[in-house]
Amino acid sequence: MNQSLLDAMRAAGLEPVKPIELIEGKVVRYRPVGDKAGSTNGWVVWHERPVQFAAFGSWKTGALHHWRMTSNTPQTAAERAEIRRQTQAMHTARAAAEAAVQEAARAKAAKLWARARPATNAHPYLQTKCVPCYGLRQLRDMLLVPARDSAGVIQTIQFIGADGTKRFLTGGRISGSYFSIGRPLAQILIAEGLATASTLRQATGNAVAVCFSCGNLLPVALALRQKYPRLRLVVCADDDRATPGNPGLTHALAAAQAVGGYLAVPQFSGGVV
Repeated sequence: MNQSLLDAMRAAGLEPVKPIELIEGKVVRYRPVGDKAGSTNGWVVWHERPVQFAAFGSWKTGALHHWRMTSNTPQTAAERAEIRRQTQAMHTARAAAEAAVQEAARAKAAKLWARARPATNAHPYLQTKCVPCYGLRQLRDMLLVPARDSAGVIQTIQFIGADGTKRFLTGGRISGSYFSIGRPLAQILIAEGLATASTLRQATGNAVAVCFSCGNLLPVALALRQKYPRLRLVVCADDDRATPGNPGLTHALAAAQAVGGYLAVPQFSGGVV
């Protein structure tokens, strides 16, 4: 592999665990450093001519990066046209590969969900968080939290261990997918994690959507607004005041503004964050 490309992948946090054999114009999947053994969330597409260029990213995070070999030789009009053609083909191939990965994840998620038994309040994670079990299932010692799209199709599954360890099924689409608790009446609360959402359900009796991360608040809010155009949407922010930029509050505010919803912010002894 070209060292400059490898350096770019390393800088983006997508360095491959072991060397990759690149294939001209083909999507090559690989395991990035830091991903669990056996996963192939990383991908790269390479072109050799008319100049060396590539796109790479992660299906786990949705990251997308481009790289091109620098050159002092001016490109001809024909070369620029060929680069545009190959770039479009590159993105088409990536999209097709991503769709195949997500379809495989959907099929696997459906099988795992069907195999799992109903969970109970006795699961150690729920006990630790002091929240009840709302429609979850259990496989061995793992809680299964289904992430569904607005049509109700399970796209992926979040696994939560007894010690609170969380991971997602490899390759599943998380963006815009959520776990719903309760039937919506006048309003829907939107929260990041399962424990927070379950607590909100207990405290208010309202339907709650679990988004799994602050970065998914906006896609879920948009999906819910399209599905429920007349309902009130309340985005319940996590307090990340110890993190620069307070991503929990920042993403929650953006989501609320995008759908004409309301923002709920936790209060502490020091006041509103």
